Amino acid sequence: MSSADQPYIDPSEIALEGSAAQRFKNRSDAFWSGMRDAAGAPAMVLFAGMVGFGAMGKSNGMDALFTGATTLFMFALPGQVVLLEMVITGSSVIAIALAVTLTSTRFITMTMTLFPQFHEKDRDRGLYASVHLLAMTAWAISMREFQTIEAKHRLSYFVGLGLLCWFISVPGTILGYLLAGMVPPAITLGLVFINPLFFLLTFTEVKPWINRIAIGLGFILGPIFFILDRDTSLLTTGLVAGTIAYYIDRKVLRKKAGVIS
Repeated sequence: MSSADQPYIDPSEIALEGSAAQRFKNRSDAFWSGMRDAAGAPAMVLFAGMVGFGAMGKSNGMDALFTGATTLFMFALPGQVVLLEMVITGSSVIAIALAVTLTSTRFITMTMTLFPQFHEKDRDRGLYASVHLLAMTAWAISMREFQTIEAKHRLSYFVGLGLLCWFISVPGTILGYLLAGMVPPAITLGLVFINPLFFLLTFTEVKPWINRIAIGLGFILGPIFFILDRDTSLLTTGLVAGTIAYYIDRKVLRKKAGVIS
């Protein structure tokens, strides 16, 4: 076959493949690497958020068992806050279940974008257990790091990353519950929002510029939709900003680059 007939291979893909193959020696190495990556800022940020949630639970009359159990079994701070608020207001079980379910719909897209990157042999029923470890922080870091991790080691890395974040959340919730009353309400609420802020900053590090465009549009459109209807503003902002960003990516940037005719 002549050189003219050979398919073109991007040199950057070769470099990426080489770096991914050399990063970990085995699955155990990948697992402990995920643990180490979580042990820094990600776990501390999640810990601080759960401290704020624990303080909220105590301040609103929830018992320690209920507050800690939400973290252990839900492990989704936005859903936990919604659950807490609706229990306080005396909402029905059906209404609470529907509201919490709506706050968790983000996990559908997170799962669909992250889990297909695992090796085919790892896509079995064991993923039903792994999905419990999927949180905003673990998803954002995995999406960034998977580019340099060989497919067969990605699940081990993700489990190590998510497991430590989950383990540290329960003590954070209990500590916040015990410290309730000692921390001003403004600081408590601030701690709850540290985790989404860290997620936002982490996600901006993902290479495709389209992610940053979507976030920028969210900053612009969010306040506008909040003024129009605060109850649906978050959902509307995400839908509109994401759709516009997708259109820019598909119809403008990729067409300009010659990817799409």
